[in-house]
Amino acid sequence: MTDRPAAARRARTQTAPAGMHVQYAIVPVPRLSLDTVARRSGLHPDLVRRFVALGLVDADRDPAGRLSFAPTAPAALARVQRLRTGLCLNYASIGLVLDLLDRISLLEAALRRTGTRSDLPPWT
Repeated sequence: MTDRPAAARRARTQTAPAGMHVQYAIVPVPRLSLDTVARRSGLHPDLVRRFVALGLVDADRDPAGRLSFAPTAPAALARVQRLRTGLCLNYASIGLVLDLLDRISLLEAALRRTGTRSDLPPWT
């Protein structure tokens, strides 16, 4: 589950010999605290922690052990909430739907890059 278009623009990508994907930040990306993300998304911090534990939202730990988030985290949380309320999905299903939506986005981007057009209009 990734909503990282801004981070991708600021990072230089390099492939490691073992096939790992390594990114080097050219510009330091500001990180958001748990309280800031909870306030911006309108959710309780405990619910945000639960989403992190379930893998629905990406977070890192700072040296003090506190959660820190990318600037796109409130948008990712809003996406989770829209799926929860709009489709009445449980959290396990939301993880699956987010993975499928990300995969569809990657496939559509690959089609656009290759210039291949299908006879069918895009589903989005």
